[in-house]
Parts: sequence; structure tokens; C-alpha cells
Amino acid sequence: RQAHWDEMRSDVENRLPDEACGLVAGRDRCSILIYPIANSLHSPTRFRLDPQGQLDAMLSMEEQGLDMMAIYHSHPVGPSYPSLTDIKEAAYPDTLHLIWHPHQSDWYCRGYLIHSGVYEEVKLKILGDE
Repeated sequence: RQAHWDEMRSDVENRLPDEACGLVAGRDRCSILIYPIANSLHSPTRFRLDPQGQLDAMLSMEEQGLDMMAIYHSHPVGPSYPSLTDIKEAAYPDTLHLIWHPHQSDWYCRGYLIHSGVYEEVKLKILGDE
């Protein structure tokens, strides 16, 4: 949903210069909640979801009957696609990876599935908030 898209973008901007990260929860391929999570590495080139923040988010999803739809993070210093580290550390092969990257004076996001060391771009559709 557009509001969730905007929430992620805001998180990405507010966490500069570090990579932002978090989870997207939903149902039937539609987002319902965004869980911004601290980057425990505090790095502009790598991220690791804070373990307690990730656990809290996943327990909340389970309690609400939601699925983990996506993991989002930013690449403040590029690239717009999964890095070698992203590919190597991808732990959820059926979960979408949303990568936010700067372009001129705005942020853009692309979606990828990462499985067995290979990534594939996925078309994203942003829904209105009705």
C-alpha cells in the first residue's frame, strides 16, 4: 500500500548514513504492517536486523496471523540490486527483498527474490490506501 511505501521511504531517509532495514507483513500479497528494525551493524554498506527487533516483529506477525512478505533495506551508497553480501546472507528464499537506493534527489525501490545464490527482479505494484 502507498502508506507503507511512504513509511519505508521515510525510515530509509531517517536512518542515513546507515542502511535502514525492516520487515513487511501482510496477507494475500498485500502489505498490512511495516516493522522498521534497527540495523545492529550501524553501517552504510551492510545491515543486520537487530535480533530482538526481528523476534518481536515475527512474534507480532504470528499473533496477528500475518505473513512475512518482504525484508527491506537500503543501499545509501548503491547498488540498486542485491550485493554479494545480500545474496550470501539471504535466509528466506520465498521472501521478497526490497532494496531502496538513491537516484538523483529521490529514493527508488526494486524487489528481488534471492534463491541459491541467484537473484531475480520482481515487478512491484503499489496499491492505494482504500
